[in-house]
Amino acid sequence: MRRVWSLFLSVLAVSLAGCGYNTIQQQDEQVKASWSEVVNQYQRRADLVPNLVNTVKGYASHEREVLTAVTEARARVGAIQVTPETLNDPKTFAQFQAAQQQLSGTLSRLLAVSENYPQLKADAGFRDLQSQLEGTENRIAVARNRYIQSVQAYNVTVRSLPSNLTAMAFGYKEKPNFTVASEAAIAKPPQVEFGSAPASAGGAK
Repeated sequence: MRRVWSLFLSVLAVSLAGCGYNTIQQQDEQVKASWSEVVNQYQRRADLVPNLVNTVKGYASHEREVLTAVTEARARVGAIQVTPETLNDPKTFAQFQAAQQQLSGTLSRLLAVSENYPQLKADAGFRDLQSQLEGTENRIAVARNRYIQSVQAYNVTVRSLPSNLTAMAFGYKEKPNFTVASEAAIAKPPQVEFGSAPASAGGAK
């Protein structure tokens, strides 16, 4: 009886491997790991925002519009509950993506405004925050690229024969990916410039 049971398990294992079950499992785990890194890097960026806003406010408090826009964009990012299940919810994923794009845009505006304040640009704390932001944006781009590649591989597997039949049987569906438009945006992270400011610049702490 034990021999029959062992034979059955062996046949089952071979069958599952042949129908793509193991591949789906491996790729699904890779997608989850890649997604976790994307979320971690975006959170790292969000954590930099309060100090960045406060530093800029110290030199350019009257730039209320852009300061408010950054703060509100960060709040919208934080309001989205991101979990592993987000990968199975295209609507929530799209909301997450849109919120992050908006934060990217407002941060770019904030850094552009900083060019008009020589004293702000010379502030050691601000320069450090800029450097951290630039590094984080680069890590976000790398993490997103890895996620995109892992999702592409997974989605091809769950759409292709015979693994698509296995995916249907076990409830594995295609996962959402970042759009081409968002990729174009992330390819242009906020620029960090430590050069001289325009001659007409002003502002004081």
